[in-house]
Amino acid sequence: MAAHTKSLYIVSKNPKAGSMTVALGMADFLKRHYGRIAFFRPLVYSTEHDEDIKTILEWFGLKQSYEEAVGIGLAEAEKFLSEDLTDELMAKLLEKYLDLKQRYDFVLCLGLADNHFASLLDYDINVEIAKNFSAPVVGVFVPQMQKHEEILEEINLWKHAIKMQNAELFMLFANRCEKVFYKTYKEIFKDYFPFPVALLPDIKDLDSISVSQIVQEGDANLLFGNQEMLYRIVGRVHLAIANAEHFITQIRHKDMIVTAADRTDIVFAAILAHHAPSYPSISALVLCGETKPAQSVVHLLESMKPIEIPILYFESDALAVIEKFQSLTPALSSRTPNKIATVLGIFNSNISANKLAQKLSLVSFNTLTPAMFKHQLFERAAKKIKSIVLPEIEDDRIMAAAEILLRRRVVSIVLLGGAKEIAARAKILGLDLKGVLIVDPADEAMKARLSESYFRLRKHKGMTLVRAYEAIESKTLFGTMLVHEGLADGMVSGATHTTRETILPALQTIKTKPEFSIVSSCFFMCFDTKVLVYADCAVNPNPDAKELAQIAIASADTAKKFGLTPHVAMLSYSSGNSGEGIEVEKVRKATQIVRQKRPDLPIEGPIQYDAAIDPAVAAGKMPKSKVAGHANVFIFPDLNTGNNTYKAVQRSAGAIAIGPILQGLKKPVNDLSRGCSVADIVNTVALTAIQAQEEE
Repeated sequence: MAAHTKSLYIVSKNPKAGSMTVALGMADFLKRHYGRIAFFRPLVYSTEHDEDIKTILEWFGLKQSYEEAVGIGLAEAEKFLSEDLTDELMAKLLEKYLDLKQRYDFVLCLGLADNHFASLLDYDINVEIAKNFSAPVVGVFVPQMQKHEEILEEINLWKHAIKMQNAELFMLFANRCEKVFYKTYKEIFKDYFPFPVALLPDIKDLDSISVSQIVQEGDANLLFGNQEMLYRIVGRVHLAIANAEHFITQIRHKDMIVTAADRTDIVFAAILAHHAPSYPSISALVLCGETKPAQSVVHLLESMKPIEIPILYFESDALAVIEKFQSLTPALSSRTPNKIATVLGIFNSNISANKLAQKLSLVSFNTLTPAMFKHQLFERAAKKIKSIVLPEIEDDRIMAAAEILLRRRVVSIVLLGGAKEIAARAKILGLDLKGVLIVDPADEAMKARLSESYFRLRKHKGMTLVRAYEAIESKTLFGTMLVHEGLADGMVSGATHTTRETILPALQTIKTKPEFSIVSSCFFMCFDTKVLVYADCAVNPNPDAKELAQIAIASADTAKKFGLTPHVAMLSYSSGNSGEGIEVEKVRKATQIVRQKRPDLPIEGPIQYDAAIDPAVAAGKMPKSKVAGHANVFIFPDLNTGNNTYKAVQRSAGAIAIGPILQGLKKPVNDLSRGCSVADIVNTVALTAIQAQEEE
């Protein structure tokens, strides 16, 4: 069952949508309703400094470091994407995100809107990250149209775009709404959609720079004023070049007055005007020029304290200073507490805290993407390091996978071959295999030990010591015997060997568990937002009912070992009692055997694939079934059906097939496809290591 969501991901379509406004409001709400919250920004312009991260951490006093809140820089992310390494990008982000999720009650994520992504991708990278995080999306956009129908269409396009990426839409914020638009549609949109849509008004102060920002980013010298004065918002930059008597008639509310440092008349006129009840309030007085204000003027100003206006000095001329001001981007930060207070006021007056809390308590979004599944594999494998034999060093894919696994620190790798041979090949390939354990099959002492053990295991079958010594020349048998003898915890082979060459030595030596008479296989089929188990697709050509039941039990247990809650579908060409025939009866009998042996397993059979996976079809064909429409473990009636189906789905639906994973052995030995990629090898080794942990 999906768990209630404990994370949200804020996504905006463009950099000026105001997603930070929503982030502050959501963080304020979460801080009040959850014990310990964390903030995470997967993509940042610079990993060294992100003002939004600093602001959230400081303002809400979050107990995490800046480094924990930062994902990766934009340049690095673009490199991953341009080289088609999206999985590696997601794995890197997931590692940081899941660490926070494990240690905190709630994780709030903020996306980075960057128009450059559009030239690299045909999807929204932030939504893709949210999906991999299993975090519902909070969308932020600025309405571009004023007509009712047009804004409805814009919202529906958002909904459709997020649905097309198989993400979950939690709610939408229409931000920076013009006054008329806000008043007209605020109530209309409240209950119009199946998800909340909140309208936030356009507040001009939020798009204005503050005096503190000028001091911080403009390298100004503060001559007079305290920290609180720097929080003031700048409404307009006013270059004062007129005479004082004319200047005071042009002052507007929140003006920042810029003038030459030697214009003493403007300085005193501005101060007097600011303190006079009938004149507008001034944000700041900026003095410019190579010559600082005269010391006599400074002494006179000091004698006038308190001066309720910040006075700044720039060594540049006035026009250069104004140009610098115009280049500043208005920001929300801990140095602008008045702006943050405005944001929180806007948010809380337009969002019902009770409804938001209720919505969070009801929403469940628990996708399992390929990136997340792989991350879980590596995380589990790393908890207790196991040694896995890779016998096929003649294949460069094996060598490359060994380096990746060593770098990931998830397993201990045993390579079969000569040390000089392995070192020479690693050098040519540019691989660092430091830390790998090398066992030389030509080592006489090891050959003698393993061949004697093999002889004892097979002498009842007519095996002689001489033949055993000859047989151990096979690398797959040699590696299998290392596992049998406890010198390694598991083996992965098949890149250059057949399935028979991998499985037969294991059947002869390691043998099956007491409850199984056969070895079977399964594949983890990783779709966009879920992982399914297909079995048996690689080993047993035509299992009878008893063997089919064993395959079902073994596959359900495998699913459970890897974090899935098994719902088993025993596939056939008919559902329930709708069909007859030898093959249907075989599946029906196998289902009965499983129910007798393992009453704890939810199972349905015979059942057709569409009824097993599609709730709508299941409602018509098998409405009373607890498995129909929700199955995640699919047991095919024979190898012909299973093998063709997994390959068809893999190629046509774009699913990632991890496996085959061998089931039923006392110790794990797994087979690779001879067309496997380096990533396939890495995944299979991680799976094998987890199996070894479970067999202890």
